[in-house]
Amino acid sequence: MLQQASATGLVRMILIILLIYFGIKIISRLLSPFLIKYVSKKAEQRFGEQFGQFQRNAQQEKPKKEGEVTIDKMPNTKTSNKDVGDYVDYEEID
Repeated sequence: MLQQASATGLVRMILIILLIYFGIKIISRLLSPFLIKYVSKKAEQRFGEQFGQFQRNAQQEKPKKEGEVTIDKMPNTKTSNKDVGDYVDYEEID
């Protein structure tokens, strides 16, 4: 059996879609401030935890004398591979 769509069914479906669209739009406008507050509080907590760890590490270190130099981390030494390629010298042409 072949069923045909009626004009009232089409209008009804369009109205339902519009109602859902505007309902979601209104609800999102009402709930977005709470969502933004929640996300900002979580970010603040994470940054606070990281900063607190930094402060605790700084307090645990022994006090240094004035003018004393310490190296906390040695820089990574990069070893170059001599088999990579050839060095080509160039000249600038005026």
